[in-house]
Amino acid sequence: MLKALIKRAADKLLGRNSKEPPAAPSRPKKATKIRPVAPTKAETAQLKPFKGLALNCIHVPKTPEEFEHAAREIIAAGVAGFDTESKPVFRAGEKNHGPHVVQFALEDRAFIFQLHHRECMSVVSELLASERVLKVGFGLRNDRTQIRSKFGVELQALLDLDHVFRKQGYAGEIGVRAAVGTVLNQSFAKSKSVTKTNWALPELTSRQLQYAADDAYAALKVMQALGLSREAEPARKPRSRARH
Repeated sequence: MLKALIKRAADKLLGRNSKEPPAAPSRPKKATKIRPVAPTKAETAQLKPFKGLALNCIHVPKTPEEFEHAAREIIAAGVAGFDTESKPVFRAGEKNHGPHVVQFALEDRAFIFQLHHRECMSVVSELLASERVLKVGFGLRNDRTQIRSKFGVELQALLDLDHVFRKQGYAGEIGVRAAVGTVLNQSFAKSKSVTKTNWALPELTSRQLQYAADDAYAALKVMQALGLSREAEPARKPRSRARH
């Protein structure tokens, strides 16, 4: 009796309830999932520059025969880096009539279609809607919308690499610059001064041609570095820094 009274007094002093069952052992905490993080702009700037196509490998078809020849080359390749460019809109409420340029990059050349050539519209439309050409790029949601509006077709056989990186655990849209830094360990420069130029010009400058070709060509090289094909999933994950 005395021992029981002493025990209850000790439990009361220590804040314990002698009637409560002993606490269950705590479960081990789950390991924190490591999320890959793409390199920053400052980090990629320290890498060696991305080597794009030489200017003499960037072709701008201007005649019906050249349009058809370019289309045959692209279809024969089966896979092409892809992007579009539009004349920028600076005033609120102004309608964007883009795209004004559609570009396809192959392993050793690129084709830049300027859509003010009416004769090329049907050729480009067929390429965009073709299941025979896998079109690879970044952030292609807006391109899809503009193409539907301008050509009246749905963009088919599309591989948006932003979606691929998202499946690997990267947040949001990684974009071409960070992707090139991540998988190619190279610096990809995108000039805002070129981005905002007039892409509806009858004759594009050499800087515009290089910019347009590099965007599409970089997408193709990133796809190849990831080990992707029309049939296969990525053979390996991109290299990255890790954040806990």
